[in-house]
This record gives sequence, C-alpha cells and structure tokens, in this order.
Amino acid sequence: MSRSKTSAYDVANAFVKLSDPESGDVLTNLKLQKLVYYAQGFHLAMHDEPLFDDPIVAWEHGPVVVELYHKLKEYRASQVSIDEPITDALTANQINLLAEVNDVYGQFSAWKLRNMTHNEAPWQSTERDDVIEQDKLRSYFKTQLQ
Repeated sequence: MSRSKTSAYDVANAFVKLSDPESGDVLTNLKLQKLVYYAQGFHLAMHDEPLFDDPIVAWEHGPVVVELYHKLKEYRASQVSIDEPITDALTANQINLLAEVNDVYGQFSAWKLRNMTHNEAPWQSTERDDVIEQDKLRSYFKTQLQ
C-alpha cells in the first residue's frame, strides 16, 4: 500500500473550503472528524489505498483522528476556521471525492453524523480508544458503494 503525502489536516482544510457557512450549519471539530472519516473510508473502498496515513481512533463520540482533534479543539462547538489554501498534495480526483462526501454527508449535523458512525461496523467492531483498522474501513465502505 502506498504512503499518502496528504494529512487528515489537509482533508479537513479542504472540507472547510467546501463548506457553505451560509447554509446555517456549523462545521465543528466533531462534524469535521466525521467527514474526514467518511472521506478516508470511501477513498479506501474506491482506490484500495488511504487518502491520508493518520490513524482514526474509535472514541466515545465516534471515529476521530486524534492529532487533528488536538489541532482543532480550541474551536470547541464553534465553526472551524482554517485560513490556508487547499494543499496541492490533494489531487483533483481526491478533491472531487471530498466534494461528493461533503454533498452527501455535509448536509447532516455533527450529532447526526456521530450517531450514523455509531451504527456502522468499523466503529462498532473496534474497542474504544483503539485504532480503527483500514481493512475494516475498506471492507465496510465497499458495501456502501453498491
């Protein structure tokens, strides 16, 4: 499996740029974590390689990239603001995937996404505070592509 030069932070930054603050829903750290999780899952299912290498951990409130959480925790339940351009580490195809994930999942609130992840096999089958294995993500999200 090839190593990704993209980080979960790069993916989160792209989601911030793709979000529409005018829509009324706030892109919080919690919501970003779930969008990043869905992006990783679908990328693994479609391309058999990770979008980013940062591990995703099964926390109480769903899947979380711990390093990303700590970078953004100061925002608490407020809108996350990242004032950086989208990295060129993301390809046009990857940005298109993020836009699709945002179109499908971005419409849901942070808590709705949290509850959705709690009903999905990767989080359910991982002990709390353990890393959700990429193979679990790939297998589950392949079932979501059909």
